[in-house]
Amino acid sequence: MSTKASAGNTPESTAGARTRWVPAYAALAAIWGMSFLFIKVADRAFAPAQVAFGRVLLGCVVVCAVVAIRWRRLSLSPRLVLRRRLWGQLAVAALLMNTVPFTLLAYGEQRVTSVSAGIWNAATPLLALPATIWLIPSERPGARRLAGLAAGFAGVLILLGAGPQLSRGTLAGDAMCFGAACSYGIGFPFSRRFLSSSGLPPVALAAGQLMCAVAQLAVVAALAAPVPAGYPPLATASVLALGAAGTGAAYILNFTIVRDAGATMASTVTYVIPVCSTAAGVTLLGEHLTAGAVAGALFIVAGAALSQQSLRR
Repeated sequence: MSTKASAGNTPESTAGARTRWVPAYAALAAIWGMSFLFIKVADRAFAPAQVAFGRVLLGCVVVCAVVAIRWRRLSLSPRLVLRRRLWGQLAVAALLMNTVPFTLLAYGEQRVTSVSAGIWNAATPLLALPATIWLIPSERPGARRLAGLAAGFAGVLILLGAGPQLSRGTLAGDAMCFGAACSYGIGFPFSRRFLSSSGLPPVALAAGQLMCAVAQLAVVAALAAPVPAGYPPLATASVLALGAAGTGAAYILNFTIVRDAGATMASTVTYVIPVCSTAAGVTLLGEHLTAGAVAGALFIVAGAALSQQSLRR
């Protein structure tokens, strides 16, 4: 018995546990990177509030279906699931991680390119840092993690300098996208502080959060826009992709990363997202790519890797 116990704690198994979040991190970066393209296409046919609402509604359906299928394996306690305080925390997380940023991004991408929206989103880790220090004292970043955040932010500045200059016509869109990044920056450490320690599995937390977001955005969509006159195939498919992958699958991955790697590391996925969103915008929407954008992307990837202090060189 002692031999089996010691075998289960080998350096290899410990290293595997420390890096088990890496595949989820890569998948999340790719899914959320493509989301900016889907938002841009969906904006062509639907009002921004409708894009945001359709996204959370479809994502909620996907996640709740997973919960229903795995209900017995999840061993969910009714007493825990029905806890009032937990639902209040889920409602706040939905506001910070879904309702506010999804709405702002959908409105913002009416005014700026999908590449620009992805770039602004990369400011999230820097904005998450003060909130993380306040909410989670145990996650105070060390010098190496701060260096990684600085490198990633330098990459964001390079990308901004490589893109079109700010103008009165795009300033409102840029401000909305930056506001979405601010909301995410608070939402990541909030989720880590109040939800990851709730005792519920990530898929159950994602389901609860999205149910709250559906209720919130149903009100926003009803007040902000009339019922769509039609459902063009390409725009409808984009909303479906935003919901099923960009919200449903992505939020399960996100909760898993926050739990396994911490809020600061989870927020650095937004450093990699611009690489994916730029590739999608250039290849599929014909948006412009410069040498400066490539250089910025390299800084972003390096910063994201460096900011995880436990990663080996």
